Amino acid sequence: MRRNKPKYKQIIEAAVVVIAENGYHQAQISKIAKQAGVADGTIYLYFKNKEDVLISVFKEKMAMFVQKINEVIAGKETAAEKLFVMIESHFKILSSDKKLAIVTQLELRQSNKDLRFKINEVLKEYLSVLESILEYGKERGEFASDLDIRLARQMIFGTMDETATTWVMNEHKYDLVALAPKVHQLILNGCM
Repeated sequence: MRRNKPKYKQIIEAAVVVIAENGYHQAQISKIAKQAGVADGTIYLYFKNKEDVLISVFKEKMAMFVQKINEVIAGKETAAEKLFVMIESHFKILSSDKKLAIVTQLELRQSNKDLRFKINEVLKEYLSVLESILEYGKERGEFASDLDIRLARQMIFGTMDETATTWVMNEHKYDLVALAPKVHQLILNGCM
């Protein structure tokens, strides 16, 4: 219920800005509240603590990623096309919101084991979309019949993730989306 309220969304967007600008450990609840234009106590009406804010940011943004990617792959016929638009969309979403890119590529890499586990749980739906593309490609004969879906999924996600992280670490100095065709071709060659 709370997720549909305007203040919840304000806080999520404010958290992205504050975490991107200050880092997770320096992103105080009071800074997030100020950025959102709400009282500090209002944050606690929606979230248990700062960790809950970070996980909620990731849940919300990952749900948006999954929805957007499902929309763009729905109209594609081949697994190769679906894979390309997934890679391209992944890069477009990150390059259109550089603060979100900083949060997802750098600040979500926390050493806290419980936090990492929660982040991995959120990631499962996204990885499921990728897995379905790979299975579709195998069924259609586009990909090798002995393709290890789990390993391919890990390698593809890892490639996209590392490409985006390197782009963030290089302070967005080049066009991330322009890399999509090269990344796609490299991955495609490995799947055939």
